[in-house]
Order: sequence, then C-alpha cells, then structure tokens
Amino acid sequence: MRCQNAGHDVIWFDQQWANGEQKMAGRGIVPKLIDSELMRKKYIGWADLIVPTYNTNFTEMLEPFRKIGYPIFGGSKESSRLEHDRDIGQQVFEECGIKTIPGESFNDYDAAIAYVKKCGCAMVSKPSGDAEKSMSYVSKSAADLVYMLERWKKKPAYVKEARKNGFIIQEKKAGTEMAVGGWFGPGGWSKWWYENFEYKKMMNGDLGVNTGEMGTLSMYVRHSKLADQMLKPVTKVLERMEYVGFIDVSVIIDDKGQPWPMEFTMRLGWPTFHNQVATHEGDPAQWMLDCLNGTDTLKVKENIACVSVLLAIPDFPYSRFTTKEVSGIPIYHCEDMEHIHLVEVMLGEGPVQVDDKVVVLPCCLSAGDEILVATGTGETITGARRSAYAAIKKIEMPADPFYRTDIGNGKLTKGLPAIQKHGYALNFHY
Repeated sequence: MRCQNAGHDVIWFDQQWANGEQKMAGRGIVPKLIDSELMRKKYIGWADLIVPTYNTNFTEMLEPFRKIGYPIFGGSKESSRLEHDRDIGQQVFEECGIKTIPGESFNDYDAAIAYVKKCGCAMVSKPSGDAEKSMSYVSKSAADLVYMLERWKKKPAYVKEARKNGFIIQEKKAGTEMAVGGWFGPGGWSKWWYENFEYKKMMNGDLGVNTGEMGTLSMYVRHSKLADQMLKPVTKVLERMEYVGFIDVSVIIDDKGQPWPMEFTMRLGWPTFHNQVATHEGDPAQWMLDCLNGTDTLKVKENIACVSVLLAIPDFPYSRFTTKEVSGIPIYHCEDMEHIHLVEVMLGEGPVQVDDKVVVLPCCLSAGDEILVATGTGETITGARRSAYAAIKKIEMPADPFYRTDIGNGKLTKGLPAIQKHGYALNFHY
C-alpha cells in the first residue's frame, strides 16, 4: 500500500492455502499474483526490487535468481539456517566469541524428557524450523516442562516436526529480554541500530499462550552497547554469506549485566517492520534498493520511541484450527495510514452508518484473524503509548476485537531500569 501510494508499481505474490483456496488478504487493495510460473517467467524479471517477507516458503526458489544478481532484498537459504536451525545459530555465536546459554539439542521427546528429569530445574524449550509458536515454552519447573514434552509427544504433527527440524532445551536465565537489530548489505551495517522489546504472550502481564507477538516497543539509535556485543562480532559471517536485509538478535540480560543470546532473526520482523515503517522517513522502497547496491540512505526518526499494538479477533490465535469464519467482517475508521497498518484485510462492501441511515458502501473487511497493527511514536515511551492506543481505540468492528493494553509497560517498568544501570537501552525513557 505504502509503495503504491509513493508512486511505485507493485505486484504481491501470495501462495494459496494448502486446500487450494486463495488467500484474500490484500484483495482490492494491491495487485495480487498467485500463478507461480507467471511470477518466475515474468515478474521476477519485471521487478526493480524483490522483497521476500519471510525466509521459508520462497528462499529456495529465489536462490538461483539471487546468485546471478537479481535485486532480492532478503536472505539466502544459508543465512536462513542461522534462524531455523538453532544448533547452527548457537555455533555461530560461539565462533564469533559470544557466550551462549548452555543447552542440548534433541529430535526425540523421550530423550528430552530424560534430560530435563536429570537436570531437575526450570528450563526453556524452543523449536527449530518454522514450527508452531506454541512449541516454544518457558517452564516454571522441571515437572512443568516434562508435562509439556509429554503432551507434545502425543501429537503426531509435533513428533514429525521434532524429527525433521529438532528442538533445543536450554537453561532458564533470569533477567530482562531485549533485542537489537540492524540492516546489512554489501556496504556493511547501516548507521542505525534498532533496539526493541517484544511482547509475545496473548494477555497483559505476559499471561496466556505465545502468539508470535502482540506488540513491540522500539527505537532507532546510533550507538548501542548490545549491537557492539551481538551484531558487530558476526559481521564477517554476514559478509561471507553475502547477506542483505535485516538481522536481529534477542537476548536475556541477567542481573550482572551479562547478555545471553537466544536466537537470530534473519528476515523482516513482525510486527517490528511496522514499527520501522512508522519511524522511517522518505520513500518506502528506495533505501532498500540502495542498500542492495552498497549505499546506506535510510533516514529515520532518531531516538524516538515507537509502540506497536496488534488488534485481533477471535478465535485468534487458533482460528486455523477451529476453522471459525473470520472473513468479511467490516472494519470501521481504519483510514489513518500514519498509525494504522492493515494486516489480514481486504476491500469489499459492507453496511456503513451515514448520518442516521445504514448504506452498503465499499469498506475494509477482515480476511483473517490478525486485523491490523497500530503504531505510535513519541520522545518518551509514555508518549508513544498514548499515540498508539489513541489510534487503536478508534477502530470499531462487530466481532469482539481485542489487544493488549500494556505494550511498552508491564514487565519493562522494572526491567528497563535494571538493564540501564549496565549501559543498555539508554535512550528509552518514560
């Protein structure tokens, strides 16, 4: 949408669902393409810039094009393994001199259960590959994790996933979770470091299931202690891979100020890219092409806090399992493109209130359970929160939409001062 509004011609290639049905997100808003042969034969050569939004579905298909110099702003099959194969990611940290959390890798639940019982303490289980987010679990005790492993063991799909991609059991480190990212290309790192804090649980206070993410607090800065420790050391690895795009490392910072890396993100983050768009200035695509050509032209709002908040509808995050109909529901008052970033939305017709009459008019409709992300910016976290929540409160839907109300607050009110005394996230203030 934003590239279209800036005057660019855009084509969005989107795969069909596994049952052959067409995905409806974006219909009527941007031109969509579902014919993979037409995409390969025509549109890859047509594009001045190719932006994969993820690093699983299309990475292998794009690899031969990337190798012969097509303008692909995204990682390779090799770089994606840093994220999807946790063993490889941990090895890269260690090879670059970064301390890692002790742990063991498994492809079998029985072996993992025996390991946890032997250790006898609270631990963390994280899947490799593109597994369900619900398979990432932070336990409160050894018994807690053993129960979850036993539960997953009874699900054939999870057993198959474990055999194929494996999972890692790590020590549970107490502290504050933080992440730092940066843009990398032939010219090296961008001058900007992207510090961020994720809110992955469904409910306030980090209660409920892992959803992928419900919102993010972020800021672009020129100097970052965490980037010095986690990103700069992997520069030679990225150069060898000829990596182009965004890279992010999430860590736990303990009470002594030691950061413990958990994982790489080797792609555009979600919803973090909406935070980034909200704090970028100028043309939304040109800086990507410049990065591909070795030049850092990205302009951002420096030292400005940004808060993003996901608005979803039931049965999120389980709609694909319950198969409850979540498409075609009207979304009102979502025109504010400064703060509103549409997600699973299409253009259609619905009942609209005009004065004292109900009229059927073109309007935005749901095309899934993740409706939109609202962003807000400010010189302080409080100001950014106020802006984001003022925008999301204007949205109306007849479908019980919901969102977390503590993005930027919650766990961070204590965690931020704890890490700032060790020199981290120094530009964030309430």
